[in-house]
Amino acid sequence: MKMLILVPKVTGRVMYVFDLMFRQLLGIDFDLTIDAEQFKAFGGPKLHYGLQRLGDELFVKAVEILFERHIHEQSFRTVVFEGTVAPYAVFGQGNLMPFDVFAASFFLVSRYEEYLTQVRDKYGRFQAESTWMFENGMLQKPLVNIWSIALGQRLKSAFPDLPIRNPKFDFVPTYDIDAAWAYKHKGLYRTVGGFIKDLTSDNREQMRERHQVLRGKRKDPFDSFDFQFELQKEFKLKPIYFILCGDYDTNDKNISLRKEAFRNLIKHLGDYADVGIHPSFSSYLDAEKLRKEIDNLSEVLHRPLTKSRQHFLRMNLPRSYQKLIELDISDDYTMGFASQAGFRAGIADTFRFYDLENDMVTNLRVHPFALMDGTMRDYLDLDVEASLALAKQLVDEVKAVGGTFIYLTHNETLGGEKRWVGWPEMYRQLLEYITQ
Repeated sequence: MKMLILVPKVTGRVMYVFDLMFRQLLGIDFDLTIDAEQFKAFGGPKLHYGLQRLGDELFVKAVEILFERHIHEQSFRTVVFEGTVAPYAVFGQGNLMPFDVFAASFFLVSRYEEYLTQVRDKYGRFQAESTWMFENGMLQKPLVNIWSIALGQRLKSAFPDLPIRNPKFDFVPTYDIDAAWAYKHKGLYRTVGGFIKDLTSDNREQMRERHQVLRGKRKDPFDSFDFQFELQKEFKLKPIYFILCGDYDTNDKNISLRKEAFRNLIKHLGDYADVGIHPSFSSYLDAEKLRKEIDNLSEVLHRPLTKSRQHFLRMNLPRSYQKLIELDISDDYTMGFASQAGFRAGIADTFRFYDLENDMVTNLRVHPFALMDGTMRDYLDLDVEASLALAKQLVDEVKAVGGTFIYLTHNETLGGEKRWVGWPEMYRQLLEYITQ
């Protein structure tokens, strides 16, 4: 059963957001029309999205953003709606919802506001605290999912025979391998340099630990891979590993791909899980450098790479995504914030990237993550107990809308030493909560 939707004009933005809201999230097939007479004569389920109601039809009052091609500062009023705050409030009789749900969803998913400000942190990242969602206390709500469910309920009430998809919760664990080992396989120069640094800083405990690891008397504190494999088997997980393999630099300190031990580890990870590229800090917006990293990792795995997550979550819209598309990356997992937990694009589902600069939908699939270990430990300064509580809260939000919860952690964290004491146990408890 198809729904007919009357719109003033068919644009790329209109087609994109209706495909997201209807086909992807609600499972409703539809046709768009600009013909009011065809709409009036249609006997099946129908919806009018426009500026002025025709009669007593189901009606969503539209604002202008979906009918534009340019990017400019947005001015809108907000409204409280079913436990959320929504932008693009509309007024008048007969509105299906008190705000333009399609404009609001497009504003969030397209990351419209990230094109409007040049304010960035020291790594060039757009900040969570600058978002409309954070300012309105909505960053930890998957708003687009919540609104799509509310829309579906209203459509179902008007058209009881209209089939609507019942979304199912999913979980994707992801691991960023910024440094596979803390001490092992670093090479002579880096190893000697590490000992000298320990000496000059009078860090005798770390010097002793480094020495014991290198002599095989103690396990490397970053080597948590056996623990990860145990969790995969116990909880039937299907994780994704993102491997940093750029040249050594100030912010890129993984093991060299020339090291056989690192190559063997990557192959071993690839036997158990999907592997993607973790573009280095220094390859930021540098297509040739990134191409080299992708080719090098692909050569180790003997297969093409299609998944990516930026190191340091360093992303510039639309250029970072344009570079990935140019290099045949089909899926990106960077969409999230380092400093705050929550839903950067206001959604807990995969969606296609809409390039506002070129006003077109692309084939790059964006997979937003909701939470990172470093966010809780380093930015929010939460202890293990408070971190688990926050993680459970976000899981509950995603389960309530049948979305996908993507969690970002590191092998260092799951080593459970020094600043990460208690975190492997926290992760196991989180997995138990997710999969119960």
